[in-house]
Amino acid sequence: MAAERARLAVIGAGPAGLAAALAAAGRGVRVTLIDSAAQAGGQFYRQPAAGLRARRPRALHHGWRTWERLSRALAVQVEAGTITHLTDHHVWLVDRVDRVDRVDRVDRVDRVGRSGTAHLPAGTGGFVVHALRGPVQEEPGTVRADAVLLATGGYEKVLPFPGWTLPGVVTAGGAQAMLKGTLVVPGRTAVVAGTGPLLLPVATGLAAAGVEVAALVESADPRAFLRRAGALAAQPGKVAEGAGYAARLLRHRVPLRTRHAVVEAHGEERLDAVTVAALDADGHVRPGTERRIPCDTLAVGHGMLPHTDLADALGCRVEGVRVHVDEEQRTDVPGVWAAGETTGVGGAALSLAEGHIAGHSIAARLRGAEPDPRDRSAATRSRTRLRAFSAALDAVYAPPARWAERVSDDTVVCRCEEVTAGTVRAAVDELGAGDVRTVKLLTRAGMGWCQGRMCEPAVAGLAGCEQTPVRRLLARPVPLGVLAAAGEPTDD
Repeated sequence: MAAERARLAVIGAGPAGLAAALAAAGRGVRVTLIDSAAQAGGQFYRQPAAGLRARRPRALHHGWRTWERLSRALAVQVEAGTITHLTDHHVWLVDRVDRVDRVDRVDRVDRVGRSGTAHLPAGTGGFVVHALRGPVQEEPGTVRADAVLLATGGYEKVLPFPGWTLPGVVTAGGAQAMLKGTLVVPGRTAVVAGTGPLLLPVATGLAAAGVEVAALVESADPRAFLRRAGALAAQPGKVAEGAGYAARLLRHRVPLRTRHAVVEAHGEERLDAVTVAALDADGHVRPGTERRIPCDTLAVGHGMLPHTDLADALGCRVEGVRVHVDEEQRTDVPGVWAAGETTGVGGAALSLAEGHIAGHSIAARLRGAEPDPRDRSAATRSRTRLRAFSAALDAVYAPPARWAERVSDDTVVCRCEEVTAGTVRAAVDELGAGDVRTVKLLTRAGMGWCQGRMCEPAVAGLAGCEQTPVRRLLARPVPLGVLAAAGEPTDD
């Protein structure tokens, strides 16, 4: 009887997850690709719903040919039965199934390396992926696997300011998702603000869709690019991409204000204007530079943070805010790999390279073999260059210093629990809190529906402490009935 093929669960169908799934499936691994969206692609390759009948969806995307290649390859593998693609599956926990005795585990680790895993026969170990299915996220579903790849992407970091909770204030990525996924714009007149490379495609995309973009407000100093010219010039394609966005801003006559920040959003029932001001070298507002700009939409973002919840729950090592991986994209938990933004935000090209490397490694390790470095040499070289490029961008697009000083005490920081900046400051100054966890216990900041995912950076900044990983058992809210039944999984 032929041996059962090894099983891999890939969580996330963005660039990293797609690349890994295709690489592993092409080498004999049975792959289940699990994603919360209705279509593959992630945020970067987000597609309009088929019912919208978009005539030119490629107009909303950069790297469309790469997406077409990935999409065709996925369709071929799904048709062949080598990849099972599960959509509308929201993963809330990955559980290790430890059913082999300790001696067998030690022997297996010795054979394939501390961070690898051999192919485990069904029912004798591995992992169970727990998910909530459907649009209301209430129906349970599980997937068994011998190995897991975490390709869970990242989420936006937004730092608060007076008026940021007004209707009409959206995240930059949220505005882009509306445009890509629903062909809807958030308003008629927009200001795009914050810091980071995402602001460029958001501003140009909104302008191309007919929105009047009153200003692109970027807090970074253009001179910072010159100080890192070497690392940036090593990726001429990326430089050309940025130049293309700049040309489109000029074509649409979008004013660009660098070393500026939004200091307040105005409105009664909803947003009707923002005040922007110039920043000095220390991050202070330069007196007399404030200017009020009428608008009905503010798309704001201050970079991205990796999603690490599932990795945290599995016990993977997290350094700062990113999952630690080795040269093969292996975490320090045997049988678990990670790729893409969860290991450090660096864009779609880097995610594709990391996913390709992870897929090759998984396919070899599940056979009990050492992966051949020659199979991933091109992807490894690309990963090295792109990581250096993303590190340079991180330095250029660091959030402005002194931003916390511009947040008034009555500004709501934690929306879920309605905790203000003044309450956070009192916890530090009057009650002695010195870290995010203590602030949370004293103020309830971070105890709401999002469990601090949105407000953690702001709370850390206001408290004057470092943002450190927070161990969460569950990656999303789960009905109690689903938890009660989780001990008896049934494969999808």
